[in-house]
Amino acid sequence: MGTSGKDQSSRTRLVTGGRRKDWTGAVVNPPVWRASTHLYEDMAALKAARPNADGQFYYGRRGAPTQWALAEALTELEPGAAGTMLYPSGVAAIAGALLTVLRPGDVLLMTDNAYEPSRAMGRGLLADFGVETRWFDPLDLAAFETAICERTRAVLLEAPGSLTMEVQDVPALCAAARARGVTSVLDNTWASPLGFQALAHGADISVMSLTKHVGGHSDLMMGSASAGADWYTGMRRTAQALGQVVSPDDAALALRGLRTMGLRLEHETASALRIAEWLALRPEVGKVLCPMLPGSPGHDLWRRDFTGGCGLFSFVFKGGTADARNAFIDALDLFGIGYSWGGFESLITPVDPAPIRTASRWPLPGMAADDRFGVRLSIGLEDTDDLIADIEQALRVWSAS
Repeated sequence: MGTSGKDQSSRTRLVTGGRRKDWTGAVVNPPVWRASTHLYEDMAALKAARPNADGQFYYGRRGAPTQWALAEALTELEPGAAGTMLYPSGVAAIAGALLTVLRPGDVLLMTDNAYEPSRAMGRGLLADFGVETRWFDPLDLAAFETAICERTRAVLLEAPGSLTMEVQDVPALCAAARARGVTSVLDNTWASPLGFQALAHGADISVMSLTKHVGGHSDLMMGSASAGADWYTGMRRTAQALGQVVSPDDAALALRGLRTMGLRLEHETASALRIAEWLALRPEVGKVLCPMLPGSPGHDLWRRDFTGGCGLFSFVFKGGTADARNAFIDALDLFGIGYSWGGFESLITPVDPAPIRTASRWPLPGMAADDRFGVRLSIGLEDTDDLIADIEQALRVWSAS
C-alpha cells in the first residue's frame, strides 16, 4: 500500500504536489494552459458548471490546470491549510489577505520590522480604505497585548524581519491575538513552510512571496496566501472581486522552482550560516543579524520554532560611515546590488532601518550606538569559499575608506 499524501515528508510533497493525472496527462509536469475562454459541450454542461472551485473550468480568470496545480502543491506544504490563493506579486498577496480581513474603522497592528512595502500599504492603501495601522515592537509581547483594542481586527507579523532579522514569538503573538478575536497574518517568505509551519504555530493566514524561494531563478513575480477554510473562502472572494489572476506561464515557472526549492534552501542556509559565523569574528563587523547564529536577536525562538532557514541575513559594521559602507558594496564582485532575494545568485543591499522605525529603535538593544550602517546579504548557490573571499577583499576596501 502506498504512502498517503498527508503522511509524506515536505521534501516528497515538493516533488509530488499538484501532479494530478487529470492535470498532467502522460507527462511529468502540468502543461501550460493558456486560455481566456473555456468552452462547454452544451447548455446542460454550462448549467452544471461549478464556477468557484479549482479543478472546474469556467473562465480564464478563475485559472486552469497550471495554476490549480501550483495552488494545490502549496496547500499540501502548509499543514492546516484548506486552500491557497495565487497573486501576481508578494505585495499583492499581503494586500489580498489584509483586504479580506479588514473593514473601514478597523485597526491593524503591524510589526515594526515589517517589509517596507507592507508599511507603505498601512500608511497609504489601507488608510485610504479607512483602516488605521499601528506599529508594535516585535520583541515586546506585553506591549503587543496592551496595543490590542476593541477595534483591532488583524495583526501582520513577519518572522524574521526582512532587514533587521529579529525573530518574534509567533505562537505567543498569535495566541494573544486569537484570544481577543484578532486575525493573524504572517509573512512567511523567509523560512517558507519548509522551515516554519505558520498555521500549525497559530497564524490564521500564511503569506509568501513566491518571487523568492519558490521561483528561485529571479525570473518571475508571484505571491500566495494559504489559510483554513473560512479565510481561504474569503480571500478567494476578494481576489475574484479584484480580478486577481496569475499567468499560467509564471505558474509553470513557479512549479519548476518548487521542485528544487528544498535542495536550494539547504545549500543556501548552510552557506549563509558559515559566512555569518566567519563575519562574527571579523574586527570590521559590529553585529551579525542572522537568526541561525547564536546571539542574534530571537535566535532561541528560531531554535525552538523553526526547522530550517535560508540565505538571507544582515550585518552592521563596527562604526564607519555611509560612504565606507557604499565603497564596500561597490567593491564586491560576486554580489549583485538588488532588492530581491531567494534566487540562485547572491545579492546585497544597504540596510538603513532607522527612518522607518515607529515603535522600536535602531540600532537594536545590545548594539553600539555607532554600529548603525548595515548591509543585507542574500546568499545564493555560489561556492561559499569564493563568497567569503569576495567579502574579505571588500572589507579591506571598507577599512581603507
